Amino acid sequence: MYTKQPKKMLILNILDIFRRYTDEDHRLSQKEIADILKKEYGMTADRKAIRRNILNLMDCGYDIEYSETIRMVPVKDKETGKQVMDPNTGKPQMEESYIWSDFYLERQFTDGELRLLIDGLLFSKHVPYNQCKELVEKLEGLSNIYFRSHVQHISRMPEDRDTNMQLFLNIELLDEAISKNRKVSFKYAEYGTDKQIHIKKRPDGSDRVYIISPYQMAAKEGKYYLICNYDKYDDISNYRLDRIRDLKILDEPVKPFEELKWSNGQQLDLAEYMKEHVYMYSSDNARVKFRIPKAMISDVIDMFGRDVRFFDEGDTGVSVAVKTNELAMVQFAKSFAPDVIVLEPQELADRVRDDMVEAVRKYNAN
Repeated sequence: MYTKQPKKMLILNILDIFRRYTDEDHRLSQKEIADILKKEYGMTADRKAIRRNILNLMDCGYDIEYSETIRMVPVKDKETGKQVMDPNTGKPQMEESYIWSDFYLERQFTDGELRLLIDGLLFSKHVPYNQCKELVEKLEGLSNIYFRSHVQHISRMPEDRDTNMQLFLNIELLDEAISKNRKVSFKYAEYGTDKQIHIKKRPDGSDRVYIISPYQMAAKEGKYYLICNYDKYDDISNYRLDRIRDLKILDEPVKPFEELKWSNGQQLDLAEYMKEHVYMYSSDNARVKFRIPKAMISDVIDMFGRDVRFFDEGDTGVSVAVKTNELAMVQFAKSFAPDVIVLEPQELADRVRDDMVEAVRKYNAN
């Protein structure tokens, strides 16, 4: 049995219908809106009331699209309601009437954009499972019933990912600290051989507390990092946000980024930093030259960006010049060995070679 609802609910229910049932491919007439109101909300409304509330929604800023057609209808006397006759022809007088139909709510996000956002969450490694599922459901709510029916793979997400429920609180606190130019303190956790997360300890067994100057947060390779300066040193460090525990904002002002040895007196350029730190390692940058097979050109651009310089091109190979993080280059060369050969600087080439020789020695020793 339907219960009578206040008329002020009518506009909210019509808005809910637009959100749930309409998009550019799914439009509703005023009659269809009236049918849904009666069936699902227990409300009755004539077309004039529905149109009036739609106009009110449009006046409130909702982007509601519709089709408009013109038809000729007889003119009626406003007092008697009778048809007005043309005295010259004796026929009914006619006037134009504008008919609205095919209503739908223009959405902030297309289905493709929502799927991109949802896939980003599903493939991320820094959002705990329960929070990820809640966020996906909220993103689904930005579309309609037709979109939601296509997203079934949420139940197949791995449930054993890191369950740091402080992640979003960490993001909020760090955003506040960065805005206010304040240092923060936190404890940092890592996995042990028991496959459990443990707070890092000092040699005396007490919890290690990090005091850092936060500069920026960035996502890389499915993980969320804090780019910062560890108070004891004059360089840049990167910490996983999902590993941070007990974060506190301090009253002490941050160490200006321009004063760090890697900054060259410049403010942090996040795009440049991320391009040079492909693995988010903390070490010095260097101008590196290396040799690759031509089949790896796409891999190099994906990894280091379009600012790389190619030279000395042969039939099968080409040399590459790039400014990048030293540890990242070592990791890249070892990951793609023997295809990647570091040419310069010599110290970096020697380091990669020595690491590879040591790896062979260890394999031969087993």
